[in-house]
Amino acid sequence: MKQYIVKSGDTLSAIAKRCYGNASRAKAIAKANGIKNPNQIKVGWTLMLSDLPSLAPASEVSPAQPPPTFKDKSFRVTESQLAEIMKTTAEVTAYCEAVNACLQRYVINTPLRAAHFLAQIAHESGGFRYVEENLNYSAHALKSVFGRYFKDDTLVSNYAQRPYKIANRVYANRMGNGSERSGDGWRYRGRGLIQLTGKANYTQYADARQIDVIASPELVSGDAMLATDVAGWYWDNRGLNRYADNDDIRAITKRINGGCNGIKDRQFYLHRAKVAFQV
Repeated sequence: MKQYIVKSGDTLSAIAKRCYGNASRAKAIAKANGIKNPNQIKVGWTLMLSDLPSLAPASEVSPAQPPPTFKDKSFRVTESQLAEIMKTTAEVTAYCEAVNACLQRYVINTPLRAAHFLAQIAHESGGFRYVEENLNYSAHALKSVFGRYFKDDTLVSNYAQRPYKIANRVYANRMGNGSERSGDGWRYRGRGLIQLTGKANYTQYADARQIDVIASPELVSGDAMLATDVAGWYWDNRGLNRYADNDDIRAITKRINGGCNGIKDRQFYLHRAKVAFQV
C-alpha cells in the first residue's frame, strides 16, 4: 500500500493516470479512500493507493509507513486463512484485500501481531457481520447495560427500542459529543471493525487520514476498506503491537474495550488465528 499527497490542480483521474497509467482507476481510488464526490478532493489530502505497478516518480508516491524493523515485511493473510479464523465466511472475500492493506499500513507484520489483531476485530464485528453499533435495546437491556442513564421506569419506557434516542442520551457530553439534543451520540455512534465512537475519535481519525468522516460519518461503515482501516488506525494509535508481541490478550482487550468483556470469545478467535498462522 502506498500514499499520494494531493497537490494543487490534481484530480482523481489525473492521479490514477499518473500512478497507474490508467485514468479509469479513479473510481477504485475514490472507493478505497471513502471519497463520495471525486470532484471535491482537497490539496494536502493523503490518498491510499493499492499495490499495483506504479508509474509515478518515487518522490510523489511514498510508503504508507516507515520500513518495518521485522524481517517479514510482506506478511499476508489468505482468504482460506480468514475463513478458517472467522465463524462466518460470508464477508471473507470482501475483507481480505482490506485486511492485508491494513496489516501493511499499520505494521501488523508478524503472524502473532496479525493473530491478535484479527482476534479482536473478529469479536468486535462478529466475524465481519457488524460494522455499526446496534443500539436497539429493550427495556430490560437498557437497565442492564446503561442503568446509570436510565434510573426510573418511565425514562426506560420512553427510550426502549429507540436507537436514535438511546445513542443521544448515553453518549451525550462525552467523547467530544455535544448535548443529548445535539444528535452527536447517534451521529458518531460506533462504526468500523473496532468501533470508532464519539466525535473526538472521529475527528482524530479524520485528521490522521484526511478523510472527512466528521461531515460523513457513515463512510466508516459503508466501505470494507475504510471500516478495516479505522480498526488499524485505532490499533496503531494505542500502540497495541507491543502487547501483541508479548502475547498479552488481556492488555489489548482492556485498551479496546475498557475491561475484559468478551474475553473468552476473543481467546477463541485468537486460538483459531494462531492455528491458521502456525504460531
